[in-house]
Amino acid sequence: MSIRKKLLPFLCAGALFSSCTSSSNQEISSTGMPALKVSENGRYLTTDDGKPFFWLGDTGWLLFNKLNRDEAEQYLDDRKQKGFNVVQAMVLHTVPSVNVYGDSSVVNKDIARPLVTEGNNPDVDEEYDYWDHVDYIIDKAAEKGIYMAVVPVWGSPVKAGMMSVKQATEYGTFLAERWKDKSNIIWLNGGDIHGSDSTAAWLELGKTIKAIDHNHLMTFHPRGRTASSDWFHNEPWLDFNMVQSGHRRYDQDTSSNENKHYGEDNWKFMEVDWALSPVKPTIDGEPSYEGIPQGLHDIKEPRWQDHDVRRYGYWSVFAGAFGYTYGQNSVMQMHSATDSTTAYGSSELWTEGLNAPGASQMQYLKDLMLSRDAYFERVPDQTLIAENGEKYNRLLATRTDNYAFIYNYNGREMKINMGKIKGDKVKASWFNPRNGEETVIGEVENTGVQTFKPAGEAKDGNDWVLILDSL
Repeated sequence: MSIRKKLLPFLCAGALFSSCTSSSNQEISSTGMPALKVSENGRYLTTDDGKPFFWLGDTGWLLFNKLNRDEAEQYLDDRKQKGFNVVQAMVLHTVPSVNVYGDSSVVNKDIARPLVTEGNNPDVDEEYDYWDHVDYIIDKAAEKGIYMAVVPVWGSPVKAGMMSVKQATEYGTFLAERWKDKSNIIWLNGGDIHGSDSTAAWLELGKTIKAIDHNHLMTFHPRGRTASSDWFHNEPWLDFNMVQSGHRRYDQDTSSNENKHYGEDNWKFMEVDWALSPVKPTIDGEPSYEGIPQGLHDIKEPRWQDHDVRRYGYWSVFAGAFGYTYGQNSVMQMHSATDSTTAYGSSELWTEGLNAPGASQMQYLKDLMLSRDAYFERVPDQTLIAENGEKYNRLLATRTDNYAFIYNYNGREMKINMGKIKGDKVKASWFNPRNGEETVIGEVENTGVQTFKPAGEAKDGNDWVLILDSL
């Protein structure tokens, strides 16, 4: 790193903070975006003007660390074009974290002392202050209508003892004061860790940020095959629940909790959260990534494909989730040509991974869920299914009084209990999750049990949504 300007290590606790706010932070303007809040019924998200907000997220975990400004804009432009409206990213993957310009995030590995360059001008300086660079990307995302779901610090350094309760107070104060007025922030406390590990630090970080920043939503990003509700459902700072259903096949699920041997059935997490009191929204914030080895660690295993990520999306949303987060192996780690190593067998660059088939297909799920009225009245309802199956034969159904959606992963024949929505007759249609096309079948009597069979061979990945609309 070349010679830096005078450095201002932040010791951001209490009254100290107001006297040491960086001038560069004050100069940053935030593009206005609608504030997000929980819907009145506690199930979904809405904008502050009452419009439905369907979260379609992408895991760009190392965005702040590994991409320069031009690359970050390339990434955000691509995700906007593909319909994503949330990006999940780590503020600190390690302590310290260093960005692509060589600038460090903290002083002497002390998370309570963010390293901010006093007087740094991000428009003309060759080197970018770590925090100015993060600010720039957050603001650039806002310009493109994308919310940034930021993880303050990943779980592994906290597990290693690099954030005490006192440090959590100081670091949380710094972050909340810096970003409380930005319109597109969502807080992801935690970071791939059990809530039972370093619990006091996570509680303090959540409480501290929320005490200063009342306007942005917050959740907890948990370890694989666990949910935030396992530990924090009743915490006042937790506005919605997040699940990491994980990257394992049915036969690879070795969860120590006998009640959560869910395997690939991520809909079961949604079902558990839906039944909790008080009512809070829930989402699968990290299912299996496209292009990652099944089971994660053995790169000789088969890779998850586009039809797998579609299945996780439709299963979880139809089971009650308010949205879905997609991930792609190379993109989530921003694998670049200059990397000396790669994780989880990623052999393509992040720029190539952007065009994985599933990344383009997930927008059709969002489009479908926003295509009908009474968005906030939707409920999961398995009583629509007359004959259901297990694992890949499982059908998932959701409805309001005026429409029903039933997801079929493998194109098998479906027997549906009618009369669950209004009308003597209903219009039946097929929705194709691969291209978003809707094809009308015709009018059907809304009584008894009706049989439907989608086009094509009955095989895994020949997935369809049966749509029933009241007439």
